Amino acid sequence: MMQVLSGSLVALVTPMEKNGDVDFNALENLIEWHIHNGTDGIVSVGTTGESATLEVDEHLDVIKHTVKCVNGRIPVIAGSGSNSTAQAIETTKESYKIGADYSLLVTPYYNKPSQRGLIEHYTKIANSSDMKLILYNVPSRTSCDLLPETVEILAKHKNIIGIKEAVNKKERISNLINISNKNNEEFLIFSGDDESFLNLLESGGHGVISVAANIVPNIISQICNKFKENPDEAFKLNKKYKNLYKLLFIESNPVPVKWMLYKTGLIQDSIRLPLLTLNKKYQENIALEMLKLELL
Repeated sequence: MMQVLSGSLVALVTPMEKNGDVDFNALENLIEWHIHNGTDGIVSVGTTGESATLEVDEHLDVIKHTVKCVNGRIPVIAGSGSNSTAQAIETTKESYKIGADYSLLVTPYYNKPSQRGLIEHYTKIANSSDMKLILYNVPSRTSCDLLPETVEILAKHKNIIGIKEAVNKKERISNLINISNKNNEEFLIFSGDDESFLNLLESGGHGVISVAANIVPNIISQICNKFKENPDEAFKLNKKYKNLYKLLFIESNPVPVKWMLYKTGLIQDSIRLPLLTLNKKYQENIALEMLKLELL
């Protein structure tokens, strides 16, 4: 039976040993911590999971390990996107065999496809297996913008069931919600922007795929749950974490969030080149905010 997707989904970091190898023990501990703290789903090896620097076999090993550890308790979404359509097809098919519930597919980065190219790209992947797919639009990182009119065409495919949208513009979100409302079967809209995710929920979205949930999983879960009962309370709680959301992107993601998790003792201080651990000039500010929020 297909797992339901909504609420607080974490874009999970990939913990690493000092030598850069994947730290599978820390990964298991993080997964258990997230389930205990109310996280509604895990994105394995997305951008925050350093998909760009994991080898293909490592990438699949992390997804496999995550699926095994989660053991059906919450949905697992495999980050299987690539700027190569053939590679995205292969990783998506393998993720499906491993037992991931969904795939998250970032728009092809660097090669700047047209909207027609994006339609062909996603349609080919969607035709390649029975995996249910979530589109992912983050033009600030990819130099490629998946426009709502393109999403509307892709949403008609039975295997394309949602989008993670990181463009924080009212008109964009409104257009996507309209696409969701027009679809016979629900098309899911997730925020990819921690600072504005509550605005997307207020507009009729379904949840957030969150970087902040790595460090405050219980809070992002609470905000999503409170919003259903008492939106004012949700906005009030969310406001308390606004500065944290900003600090998470003071350097390229996942540099700040991995350093925060290291400070809490949940992972080692290790990240793969070309990224480096958090610049010392930012460390004091982040540590002070973490103390203020009682995270240290």
